[in-house]
Amino acid sequence: MNCPSCDVPLVVFDVPVTYRDYIPEGAERAGLCPECLALAAAEDAAAESRFERITSSFPTDEDAAVPLAIAVGLLDSLALNRQALEELLTDVESAGVDPLLVLDRLHVQGGTNPEFDIERRRHQLTQLLD
Repeated sequence: MNCPSCDVPLVVFDVPVTYRDYIPEGAERAGLCPECLALAAAEDAAAESRFERITSSFPTDEDAAVPLAIAVGLLDSLALNRQALEELLTDVESAGVDPLLVLDRLHVQGGTNPEFDIERRRHQLTQLLD
């Protein structure tokens, strides 16, 4: 499945029931675009989630990778997604991953072209999580 915004193949993953409220249409599968970081519901079966396509520093453990992928996809609107981001990033941290460090590396690595400024969102998330 390709991104509806930029037509790049999505990183497709299964969404646990606890996170489906954060996915468009409450879908069982979602995809994150490694180019524009857009989140979309996905019809394709997630045979193998390849989160390293987003960045080599992205966690591969699905307990951290799935909530982090959803959170990254929700960064386009911090105001609308504040509560979801707090919950998702808390779960990422509980799984032993520093989500802010992953965002730093995503920003430095380049290769993405999101609709939002990653560095600015990272700063706003720091304030949100404090």
